Amino acid sequence: MKIKIITFISYFLPGYKAGGPLRSIVNLVNHLNDEFEFWIVTRDRDLGDSSPYNGVLQNQWQSVAGAMVYYLPPEDVTIKNMAKIINSTPHDILYLNSFFAFDFTIKPLLARRLKLLLNKPVILAPRGEFSSGAIKIKKFKKTFFIRFSKILKLYSGVVWQASSEHEAQDLINILKVSRSSIFISLNLPARMKISNLERVYARSTPLSSNLRIVFLSRISPKKNLDYALMVLRKVRVNVVFDIYGPSEDEEYFAICKNLIKQLPVNIVVNIFGSAHPDQVLSIFNNYDLFFFPTRGENYGHVIAEALSVGTPVLLSDQTPWRNLKDDGLGWDLPLYEEAKFVEVIEEYSRVDKNEKEHKRKNIKEKIFYRLSDSQVLEDNRNLFKSVTLNS
Repeated sequence: MKIKIITFISYFLPGYKAGGPLRSIVNLVNHLNDEFEFWIVTRDRDLGDSSPYNGVLQNQWQSVAGAMVYYLPPEDVTIKNMAKIINSTPHDILYLNSFFAFDFTIKPLLARRLKLLLNKPVILAPRGEFSSGAIKIKKFKKTFFIRFSKILKLYSGVVWQASSEHEAQDLINILKVSRSSIFISLNLPARMKISNLERVYARSTPLSSNLRIVFLSRISPKKNLDYALMVLRKVRVNVVFDIYGPSEDEEYFAICKNLIKQLPVNIVVNIFGSAHPDQVLSIFNNYDLFFFPTRGENYGHVIAEALSVGTPVLLSDQTPWRNLKDDGLGWDLPLYEEAKFVEVIEEYSRVDKNEKEHKRKNIKEKIFYRLSDSQVLEDNRNLFKSVTLNS
């Protein structure tokens, strides 16, 4: 009999603007739905949208991409209604996908604290919210809530899912949780086939002498677009810098637009807005470099996508993707060393076209095996099985 997992997440398919956490659950379902039943409770609209998805039914279960999904309109995202959905849906595990999400984590936990829920084990995946860069964003507000939640014992008895040893240590340092309550299982990548290596994405733009760099992510302080722009302000070679992604914070986006106006003439910037998931791989294929100086990722699906088509990455050291230079996949640098980011960009601009193409081929070959690690799948499988057995 399959283990039934009722999963709360702010956004799910057919949405895509929320990025990583959504992709993490999609990939989890794709890999494990033969062994587990996933029942997903989510919003009826995408990030930033005022109207619901077309073609989905509200307030009832329906089959979507290997899972059963329940779409909630805003007026029904209440503690009482969530408790009703949870208790009326047979399940073995309650699975939450944020620490700070008010509607889809805190409300179910308040229902649990008020003893409105059946006594079932709870797994919580913070999804990178406690990385050193991410926790500094609205730090006072987050610190206050963490203290308040401890008084309420809101997270008492929760099993924590960390995606790396680094994230596990963040949980211990910040939340003071015991190591025995943490289960490490890396995020699952999209399912890959060896044929992916042979697929050739046509370039929509011709190769040019200018270095083509892309930023593809949500436009928010955590993703650190402003830092990328400040780096480019110091770059002396010709660069085309294209920005894809939904604006999550208009005030922050205004700051970025102001920085764009201050860039020297050798840096040409284009803003394209959101990219549909079906377009992402072909977009990456058109660039020499993916520049993503994020303040914190617990995985970074967009990094895996860039590498899967051979595009090298220039990252901060706030992701699990480390030692990239040694592996020939790119660079991971500390954010306090801005000059090193400038140096990498200028040096890579001088690499000739043939060498860049050779590097792309090598990256595609290396990343396939890195993304096909069977142990990652086994760790995720064991997370749910062990929690069920110990409950």
